[in-house]
Amino acid sequence: MLALFGITNHALDLAVNLVLLVLIVLWLALVYRTYADARRRIEDPMLVACATAASLFPFIGTLVYMTVRPPEYLDDVRERELEMQAAEARLHELDFRLCPHCDSVIERDFLRCPSCRRKLKDPCPQCSKPLDPTWQVCPYCEYDFAASTPPPHTPSPRRRRRTTSEQAAVEAEPTGSS
Repeated sequence: MLALFGITNHALDLAVNLVLLVLIVLWLALVYRTYADARRRIEDPMLVACATAASLFPFIGTLVYMTVRPPEYLDDVRERELEMQAAEARLHELDFRLCPHCDSVIERDFLRCPSCRRKLKDPCPQCSKPLDPTWQVCPYCEYDFAASTPPPHTPSPRRRRRTTSEQAAVEAEPTGSS
């Protein structure tokens, strides 16, 4: 039997064949490893196919893929996004708010923004706690300000000033006792 590289020694020919077999198995393992790693790191199936095709160039393709591959697994990216959404939800639970005018951080009970000084809420006439403009009753002291005072957006009726003769007539009226 003719040896692969013209080697006539059976022992040396067997060793060379075993080394070649190990190199081919290692190359095929690298192709599969590149494919499996690309599927875990890249969403686009076309890019996964390109990474696998690049690894078909023995050893060099896998090295190039390892150089340009994304640094994170897709599961890690999704987990980080979920953690960020959970952190944002916790911030909203803690009443983290921004001023609607200047986007500075404000607290739930601020009447005015400390940065831009714009009015954010009106105080309750009885307990002075901040009230949402849409509320009809103060949730802190149960003061029904909608029933006891006219709404803030309707102007109060203006009284006409009395003339001096009308003022004198009012003062001259006897106060009747019942």
